[in-house]
Amino acid sequence: MNIDMMDVLLLADLHGEFGKLESFLELSPDAVFIAGDITNMGPADSIESLFSRIDVPAFAVPGNCDPREIIDTLEHSDCVCLHGSYINLGKVSIVGIGGSNPTPFNTPFEMTDKQIDDLLGSIIGKMERTMHNVLLSHAPPQGFLDEAGGTHVGSASIRKHMKSFDLVCCAHIHEQRGIVEEGGVKVVNPGMAAIGQCGMIHFGREPKDITIELLQV
Repeated sequence: MNIDMMDVLLLADLHGEFGKLESFLELSPDAVFIAGDITNMGPADSIESLFSRIDVPAFAVPGNCDPREIIDTLEHSDCVCLHGSYINLGKVSIVGIGGSNPTPFNTPFEMTDKQIDDLLGSIIGKMERTMHNVLLSHAPPQGFLDEAGGTHVGSASIRKHMKSFDLVCCAHIHEQRGIVEEGGVKVVNPGMAAIGQCGMIHFGREPKDITIELLQV
């Protein structure tokens, strides 16, 4: 991987639809980030057919529609599961938080905001900061790309911790595809990979030099 200049494909909300994967990979990313809802309520082992086809480093967190056992499946796949942990890739440091804060739908992978706060707080305390610090989260921060039915449904705990990062990659709310910025922190929802939506993130040579394109394949 070219550590000096890095182009990352950001996917989310596949919901078990992997048919666009080859088209995504034709964008020639150096790495792939997946922000959850890889399956549609399982089965967990269906992800093996996805990760065996990705020929660059892949990093993922589960979403609220993924069964909890997907963490074990991810750990044994060709992908790095970042739920509740972090990794440094040269000038890019990534912290992961999967699942979501509670929803009205009683989906398989939900956590209270206190659980999210405790988990994020402990990882941020351990992470080594680099030039570009990224949060890979399924749930959006409250107030950012998180409107559903006129209500802000994002996580208050993710919002509380977002200032620790330069970029928050999130998903969850399919209609909230977009890029926003607050206090020097960019927040991106790449849209639904199930229908060919994605993002390409370009990490440059200077702090805060992060550009994002929303694409359709």
